Amino acid sequence: MSIYCPTSPSEFTAVLSRIRQKKQDYERYGFNQTQGRTLRAFFDLAQELETLENFYRVCVFVPKEFMGFDSCLYILDEDTQQLSIACDSLSGLSVCGVTPPEGIKLSEIPYTMGDSRVYPIRGNRRLFHRHALGNQEDIIGAFEVFPRSHFEDNDDLFFEKYANRIGYNLHYKLIYIQNVEHIKFINNLAADIEHNVIVPNMKYKVFLNGIKRKLKKLDELSRAYEPHIKSCLKHGCRGSSEIAELHREVETFITDLEVIYSDLEKHFENTSLFLESLMRREHFEKGELVIRKRMCRFVKEIIEPQLERYRQRFEQAGIRIDNRLGGVRDENIPLAVDVGLISQVYANLFSNAEKYCSEVLDDYGNMVKFVAFGEEILPAYFPDGSDGIKFNVFSTGRHIPPEEAKLIFEEGFRASETAENTPGTGHGLHFVRKVIEVHGGVAGYEPVKMGNNFYFILPLQKEVKREESQL
Repeated sequence: MSIYCPTSPSEFTAVLSRIRQKKQDYERYGFNQTQGRTLRAFFDLAQELETLENFYRVCVFVPKEFMGFDSCLYILDEDTQQLSIACDSLSGLSVCGVTPPEGIKLSEIPYTMGDSRVYPIRGNRRLFHRHALGNQEDIIGAFEVFPRSHFEDNDDLFFEKYANRIGYNLHYKLIYIQNVEHIKFINNLAADIEHNVIVPNMKYKVFLNGIKRKLKKLDELSRAYEPHIKSCLKHGCRGSSEIAELHREVETFITDLEVIYSDLEKHFENTSLFLESLMRREHFEKGELVIRKRMCRFVKEIIEPQLERYRQRFEQAGIRIDNRLGGVRDENIPLAVDVGLISQVYANLFSNAEKYCSEVLDDYGNMVKFVAFGEEILPAYFPDGSDGIKFNVFSTGRHIPPEEAKLIFEEGFRASETAENTPGTGHGLHFVRKVIEVHGGVAGYEPVKMGNNFYFILPLQKEVKREESQL
């Protein structure tokens, strides 16, 4: 896990301001020594004792042990939206789930009920928009303290603040429990995906191999009959013309099946590659992309298969494929990458090129619409002095406005001119950046002549023969 080091002066100023405000608040509260010890004990034990049940006990027994007051903790049930007792200092957890006595209710302000004083328990307002618990209000419970007749000095203010501290700690603990349950669910889901999707998908390769063998056998039989059919035609055997016509139909049928098989095989290989690289269990267990690097023929194994997937779609959209960006020969790209994830990087870039490519005027006054791709070596590009290799995917069209270009790799962001008219989620380029960063590289965008170039730069593993290529 990397350490996050904020550098914003405004953040530092805001934190320092809150610290000074807290100092002033505590001076204004004027809590006595016993009240101060009660708060410190609550904070220490709320962090030390992890379970929710023990937290409930801490809430009610700390005031009793330190200050001699009994109390009862009421929590709002997020399903029923009703208050129920969580714990009290008289019976402990044995009353958990019991309906509150008449008169106990949710309230924005403290109120008196007989010889009890009841305080609202508030959650952390800043967390509600991200982690809603129950309703959208910030009152998530109530804290009853008694006997009120024994209150002295600023006990009322103290318990109001104490209830606030309960709320903040309780909210975090509830979110923690939610997150643990979500993580368990995700890990179980990952195991299910592996067991019920990825492993069974591998069996389709066996089926495809079986079909391939049958097609080969059928082709061999067709060829074996061909000399006999020719001989029958030559000697004018009865029905030879009909048999020859039937044989031609069989050959056409075999050819059509081979084309279908080839498309099916390519689709299977690409889908399997994406399934394995996206749905592998380590991603879910670690909560981040886990890459499996291997040396590969980058152009042959990654670029060309993805280009082949999009070739027909480019043609249907009137987009020409131009390779004028140049390139480095496959054998001169010593890269160890996660083939599945980098393939999806190209799939995203080609998909965007298909969506947003548009006609522009070239140097000769012709309207052109094309995509181009290529690679170029960048000597000593990275801070440690290692060379980088830049992979470019260019498409013609209007430049992205500078203020939007800064945000296009952010999660959910979509350019204003395309968001309404073109389907998309704004996730593709964010995914591209995450994959490239986990490979130790950088992803970027640059406006260039006649259009837009999206690129990523990866570090080379060793010295290579540098072949110049121009944009």
